[in-house]
Amino acid sequence: MAPMGIRLSPLGVAVFCLLGLGVLYHLYSGFLAGRFSLFGLGGEPGGGAAGPAASADGATVDLREMLAVSVLAAVRGGEEVRRVRESNVLHEKSKGKTREGADDKMTSGDVLSNRKMFYLLKTAFPSVQINTEEHVDTADQEVILWDRKIPEDILKEIATPQEVPAESVTVWIDPLDATQEYTEDLRKYVTTMVCVAVNGKPVLGVIHKPFSEYTAWAMVDGGSNVKARTSYNEKTPRIVVSRSHSGMVKQVALQTFGNQTTIIPAGGAGYKVLALLDVPDKSQEKADLYIHVTYIKKWDICAGNAILKALGGHMTTLSGEEISYTGSDGIEGGLLASIRMNHQALVRKLPDLEKTGH
Repeated sequence: MAPMGIRLSPLGVAVFCLLGLGVLYHLYSGFLAGRFSLFGLGGEPGGGAAGPAASADGATVDLREMLAVSVLAAVRGGEEVRRVRESNVLHEKSKGKTREGADDKMTSGDVLSNRKMFYLLKTAFPSVQINTEEHVDTADQEVILWDRKIPEDILKEIATPQEVPAESVTVWIDPLDATQEYTEDLRKYVTTMVCVAVNGKPVLGVIHKPFSEYTAWAMVDGGSNVKARTSYNEKTPRIVVSRSHSGMVKQVALQTFGNQTTIIPAGGAGYKVLALLDVPDKSQEKADLYIHVTYIKKWDICAGNAILKALGGHMTTLSGEEISYTGSDGIEGGLLASIRMNHQALVRKLPDLEKTGH
């Protein structure tokens, strides 16, 4: 009841209420949108990929914030990967066969890491497209909040926001790279990875090693917490290749670079990219080149591509073509990755590798 002598105008009360509703709408519209997008009101995730949620024309995202969330997502996923491996209960099963006829394995580490990583990114950025290696089960939806804090090491390297249109962004998640090695308890090869591409070009890359808790990240034309080594051997390089396909690469590599060339079989594309860099991890082998000759998925290589590009390196198909991170989820042309070398000269040196890959 109003104090004696003061009369409340119905029109004034109505205006006041409308103003209050307007303020609440602006405060919580983005917050609620993240939840609605997860629960079917803005586009349901499924099939390993989620299309963009409905958003206002001209919506933008800050790449610096996306980098912060990507680092957090890779670490959170890595925690699940490590916890499952240490429990020794992997619930291992096959998703089918790879093109080479090997089992395409999946474990509960893949599934739980994927759920943490996907929903953290989707809650923070509901309007961007997210492609992930594992199927996103709508029955396991969860809202994982981000506190919107950008770590000091990122702020130090990238001082100002970097806004891009939300519709131009595609996120690629690999919740557990090197699953085969994970099942064999070869822990050093295992990584979790996030990549952000803008108009198909890799711009942000995060590679996290769950068992050594090392994380490499970089933004193209922004900054990085990792760097290239001071020197590389271009004449008789150490070449890191797939453990399961090393023979195909070895034959051509020895013909190209000579018998002094060293071939390093390794698991996981993330591990292989880190082999080219100055990584303070004793379990990390060192290489001068990374070559792959068969079909490979984009979530395996996008993060490494972004990091190399940010540091002045290159990752292309074996014929020297840039890789676009839109459209299909894989590439047919194999890949060649290098840093601080004449990349196109290397491409010209390896004309037979692409044929070998087919």
